[in-house]
Amino acid sequence: MTATAPLILIPARMAATRLPGKPLADIAGLPMIVQVLRRAEAAGIGRVAVATDADEIAAAVKSHGGEVVMTRADHPSGSDRIFEALDILDPEQRTPVVINLQGDFPTIRPEQIGAVLAPLRDPAVDIATLAAEIHTAEESTNPNVVKVVGSPLGGDRLRALYFTRATAPFGEGPRYHHIGLYAYRRPALARFVALPPSPLEQREKLEQLRALEAGMRIDVTIVDTVPRGVDTPADLETARRMLASQTRSG
Repeated sequence: MTATAPLILIPARMAATRLPGKPLADIAGLPMIVQVLRRAEAAGIGRVAVATDADEIAAAVKSHGGEVVMTRADHPSGSDRIFEALDILDPEQRTPVVINLQGDFPTIRPEQIGAVLAPLRDPAVDIATLAAEIHTAEESTNPNVVKVVGSPLGGDRLRALYFTRATAPFGEGPRYHHIGLYAYRRPALARFVALPPSPLEQREKLEQLRALEAGMRIDVTIVDTVPRGVDTPADLETARRMLASQTRSG
């Protein structure tokens, strides 16, 4: 890859409250963090590394040929972790864009990872992310499903105006399920992690609102499906079934 290719960083830690040790949970014969790593590598868009403070995660990734960067244990969020990792891996600041790929997205498709870069072709965009259209009432009303409210820009693109756990926007028309994958311009990430938590961020428990409240621009690529995140034992079993099926069909 060239020096100007994006860097994909996968933050991972062991201290998940609902599913302790989940990065190492076995899914279709591989630790979950390695399943995510494989999808990032298959995207073919840049260097990939796992950013962690856990020796167990580092050992698992290295044993499967992946790159690891060790970070501090006191980071409040994945964004802070990848900012430290970015400076360690690229101290000369030659990487213009960094992708923050959550380590609990084992079913994400490689092309979805690449799709997050499209909005950054517009120099006015600071941060890019993904969403998929909501098709059920349960998804619309579920507070665990984050909705992005945005202005359509044509095709498969929105300019984000707000993110919320509420059912929004009101009235007839599509609603969109936000997918927590981000591509940051490097200066935007530096600015973001330097900002204090914002009032709406604290109220909604959504970190990305900090950027919007600071006047940063977030654009959204609309994709066709939401990758299955793993937060609970039931999510883990679903991901296992999905990837086992893909392995058999492949």
